[in-house]
Amino acid sequence: MKKLAFHTMILAFCCGVMTSAQAQDPKTAAAQAPAAQPAQETVCFESRKGASEVTKRDIKPGWPNVKCSPKTGAALWYGDPYDGTVPMGKMPGLENIPAGHALVKPRSGTLALMPMCGVSCHNGVGPQFSPPTLPKGRKPVPLPTMEAMVPDLKDLQHGRGRIWCMDCHHTTQRNKLVDHFGDPISFDQPQLLCGKCHGDKLRDWRDGIHGKRIGEFTSTGKKRWFTCTECHNPHNVQDGARNRGFVQLQPEPSPQLPRGMKDASHEKLHPIPH
Repeated sequence: MKKLAFHTMILAFCCGVMTSAQAQDPKTAAAQAPAAQPAQETVCFESRKGASEVTKRDIKPGWPNVKCSPKTGAALWYGDPYDGTVPMGKMPGLENIPAGHALVKPRSGTLALMPMCGVSCHNGVGPQFSPPTLPKGRKPVPLPTMEAMVPDLKDLQHGRGRIWCMDCHHTTQRNKLVDHFGDPISFDQPQLLCGKCHGDKLRDWRDGIHGKRIGEFTSTGKKRWFTCTECHNPHNVQDGARNRGFVQLQPEPSPQLPRGMKDASHEKLHPIPH
């Protein structure tokens, strides 16, 4: 009995030594360690949540493509304002801008319903992919399927009830918008559609007093132009009970004062005495 107990103690001691050695072996420890979780991506919006978003990444080591607000999640600063942009294309009234100096960020690839509605079903190619019943007039009619997919359509207030889907979307090519002549317009050029009714806003947008641009400061410099639907949601404008056209955002904190400055009262003085 004593001999059996002695051998049991020796076996336990050897197992303990082996376990300790394995724990100290870096290769064994690495193999037994839990797999590291992938870093979570940082995504911030540019003008409107869900409309134009950018994923933070490094253009070069230590040089991010964008800085996101920790308070609102909005884009505050761009390492490259032209990242992901393409030339705007022909735009009436902008013929004097040098080629390649007016850039936009295409959104067709980021629209959630585009692959399903505009490409798979309503692309106008062959009867099997066309809408089964095309509208015979311009009078609004209920579209239960679309209302279920886009809840804002059930009480569409755009135009205060005087326009409906087919005033903006092409009848047979749902991956296109439509102009007054029935010709298709790319979703990446929504200003050509919006300008049909909002001519004054289109004029101001072209002149740079409406909308948002980033890039070079000079008048003819290279800039990224933000298009209408990057700031406005066409399906819920004038929905005053909810959004009043824009989702209200909390303001960013005030800038930090330079060291030694007690307040910003100097900003109340005009730089040029009158």
